[in-house]
This record gives sequence, C-alpha cells and structure tokens, in this order.
Amino acid sequence: MTMWSWVLAACALAYALKLVGYLVPGRWLDDPRVGRMAGTVTVGLLAALVVMNAFGSGQALAVDARLGALLVAAVALWLRAPFLLVVVLGAVAAGLLRLLGVP
Repeated sequence: MTMWSWVLAACALAYALKLVGYLVPGRWLDDPRVGRMAGTVTVGLLAALVVMNAFGSGQALAVDARLGALLVAAVALWLRAPFLLVVVLGAVAAGLLRLLGVP
C-alpha cells in the first residue's frame, strides 16, 4: 500500500469510530466512571505527546532547547499564566536558548 492509501484508511477508520460513538447508549455515558476515565486518558495522551515532542529525536532521546522551553512553559503554567502567554514564553525561551548555542 502507498502512504496515501494508509492515510485514507486511517481517515476512514477515525470517521467510522466517531460514527460508532453515536450508537453508545446514553446511560453508559452518564456513569461517573466513564467521565473519570475519559479525563485520565486525555491527560495521559497529552503527557505522552509533550514528552515525545520535547525529548524525541528519531529513535533516540535528545536534550536540547526544547527542554528549556518546556521548563519555562511548565513554570508559567504553575504560576497560572494565560495559555497564550505560556506558548509565547516557551517559544521565546527556545529561541533564546538556540541563539545562545544550545542545539
């Protein structure tokens, strides 16, 4: 299969999964355990994406300016800064670190 075939297959699968969601009985979704699980899975997926984007470099782990940007953004979140400011501070930190020679 070509790459486009895989992309189209993944799109079709995602769409089908979304349609199947409409068939789930409402009483299942009213269960508080489902809400807790959905929140936990969301946090876990977001944490995995952050770690892979901050430390991933192909098949190896990399420590570079992205780590500094992540730390600055984490401190800004801890101080309850608005999300847009967190993103800007992280980008500025990465830019400054790269300007200083950190890869």
